[in-house]
Amino acid sequence: MALGEHEIYFHRDKVTENRGRHTLKKHYHDLFEIYFIEDGACCYFIDNKSYNLIPGDIIFVPAGVVHNTEYKNTIHSRMLVNCSEWFIPEALRTTLCSKPYLYRNPNLTAEVRGILQGIEQECREPDEYSDESLRCYTYALFFLIARNTNLCESMQAEKHYIEDAIEYLQSNFSSNVTLGDMAKKYFVSPEHFSRTFKKETGFHFSEYLNLLRLKKAESMLRQLNAATVTEIAQSCGFNDSNYFSVKFKKLYGVSPKKYQSTNKKKEQ
Repeated sequence: MALGEHEIYFHRDKVTENRGRHTLKKHYHDLFEIYFIEDGACCYFIDNKSYNLIPGDIIFVPAGVVHNTEYKNTIHSRMLVNCSEWFIPEALRTTLCSKPYLYRNPNLTAEVRGILQGIEQECREPDEYSDESLRCYTYALFFLIARNTNLCESMQAEKHYIEDAIEYLQSNFSSNVTLGDMAKKYFVSPEHFSRTFKKETGFHFSEYLNLLRLKKAESMLRQLNAATVTEIAQSCGFNDSNYFSVKFKKLYGVSPKKYQSTNKKKEQ
């Protein structure tokens, strides 16, 4: 829901039927995300690490950070909040937008669930007080986690060569990097690297690489009005501008040219 210029959305997802492994759409977005798993378990990939979540875990996802959830079975219950920066305490914005992203403290589970249920109620039945009330709820949640960070269990993921590979891709996605290059870099076969990359992240190699490139291209289309679509595509690692346009439209719903034109009009 949009309250004035302030955006906040609540979503509850509860699945009771086991249908095998299930991967949600991989994405990033412009709003901060709060992810709370009530029941079930999932593998959560964020930035360059994968974590195995259990009930009571909460993850803070900064705007613009690529993330993905994969459920080993579809029986689960989760709550999601997406909000603009206005709902984040200024004193915590830097802290909450950096690692660690995952917090686990069983002693806080009931209180966290109660705050999220309050947010759900306000979003379902908004009135003239909901804007400030929701801000109070989000502030209470963020300060609760911040004050108890030292009591959260250590959630450092084991270092894996795929993590190093992801860091390399995040810095070199605009170059002509290939699956074969990456496999050679880590002394494994392309088939082994591909299988391991998918297992650790939930992404196919080319899928993740394209997402990094498209994310950068979207930013450039908003900021560089003088640059052509072809120039932007090439600077982000796409050698074929037509292929770039197809992938961009599939992800953002409009062509790169129209996206650039629309954002240019907004600035005028």
